[in-house]
Amino acid sequence: MGDRWQVAVDRGVCIGSGLCASTAPDGFRLDSARQSHPVTDEMAAQEAVLAAAEGCPVEAIVITEADSGEALFPPEE
Repeated sequence: MGDRWQVAVDRGVCIGSGLCASTAPDGFRLDSARQSHPVTDEMAAQEAVLAAAEGCPVEAIVITEADSGEALFPPEE
């Protein structure tokens, strides 16, 4: 895993379950509409952020390597 990640939430897919914010409170926040968004678009690689993406019930979180753009989550099939 690289040192820096680009993190995005597809707000058209997000159902506002809040699992990401509870799993990685330093990485995600829910807005007033209960839509998730990353605290910042680029962040240090964190196991909690990856766990939040893996636990998202609708796979709304996308993580890529900041330097290379390589997709980390969701995995390519």
